[in-house]
Amino acid sequence: MSYELTGKLIAKFDIVQRTETFKTREFVVEKTDEINGRSIVNYVKFQCVQDKTAMIDRVNTGEEVKIYFNIRGTKWEKDGKTNYITNLDAWRIEQLLSGKGAAGAGNEYLEPLDTFSSTAPDAVDDLPF
Repeated sequence: MSYELTGKLIAKFDIVQRTETFKTREFVVEKTDEINGRSIVNYVKFQCVQDKTAMIDRVNTGEEVKIYFNIRGTKWEKDGKTNYITNLDAWRIEQLLSGKGAAGAGNEYLEPLDTFSSTAPDAVDDLPF
């Protein structure tokens, strides 16, 4: 199941080479919700894996983004102790931009940061089939 979240990018971290063939990268999005007249601020940390680690390069901190992600959970056991780890695996990022509509009125739209055109030299095919 896929989820999405819109907020402001506030931190990008370096790529971490976990093994010879596996790499990850984390980033943090600030999400503000209005609840009963109060602003509640949450900081949500996502991770990108493998070929998705570079997609965050196209976004600057402070910009509004929409993140598409999956929730992954892992059970980890070591020295007789069990730990459960939850990751928010981002697989697509869209930049939220302010612009002018056809009538000249201000509007917001999403600028996709991945390409799905198979004719583009850097085409991304992340479909499972």
